[in-house]
Amino acid sequence: METPTRVVTYGGEQIRVELLPRARPGTTLRIKVHPDLTVQVVVPEGTTEADLGKALHQKTRWIWQKLRDFRAVQEHATPRAYVSGESHFYLGRRHLLKVQYQPDAPETVRMLRGRLEVSVQERNALRIQKLLELWYFARAQEVFRTRLNTLLPSAPWVSTPPALKLQVMRTQWGNCSPGGTITLNPHLVKAPRDCIDYVILHEFCHLKEHNHGPAFWSLLERVMPDWERHKVRLDGMAEMMLQK
Repeated sequence: METPTRVVTYGGEQIRVELLPRARPGTTLRIKVHPDLTVQVVVPEGTTEADLGKALHQKTRWIWQKLRDFRAVQEHATPRAYVSGESHFYLGRRHLLKVQYQPDAPETVRMLRGRLEVSVQERNALRIQKLLELWYFARAQEVFRTRLNTLLPSAPWVSTPPALKLQVMRTQWGNCSPGGTITLNPHLVKAPRDCIDYVILHEFCHLKEHNHGPAFWSLLERVMPDWERHKVRLDGMAEMMLQK
């Protein structure tokens, strides 16, 4: 089924907005602008066309400004070639990539003295990219599970460690299913630990409050009073961390 859309106009520019209907009780209308320039509106069940139009009208300038900021970042981003000397993020720090070609040796990725060293059997950028993605995925599994268990005492309403799933997502760092499974984007392992903790605590709060209503934000404020600072930092790094 095709996603319903609306078009808003600002400064002569037409901006396509995707509508995401939500039937879950307590859901609030909210607008999201993502680093890939996707604009989405979560629309609670029962929202009238007039209310939707008013919300979009009030936020049109803000949407345009967010898109402008993300485009400015993209203009300075160059596609990766996966060659020695490139920098790649891990836990919030840049690490220089060093590629070694060893036809008769096993293919490996390792962190050594602040460098990401990749050993491959042939000069193939796609193969280097794949090896790095597998390394990041393995590290993400370890880091996320460790942080999740460490943060569990901060969420006394969570009695047992929730199921954890990793999935590359285009517009989300994490989500929480109605059944209580927390899904995290493996690219998040490139972010600082505080930002990872923010996403995990955000999803912990959804285990108690299944929407973004006032009770949810109050709970998040209680477990992480400075969550907004970490969210802003994470949003600012998103384009670089998702760069291919």
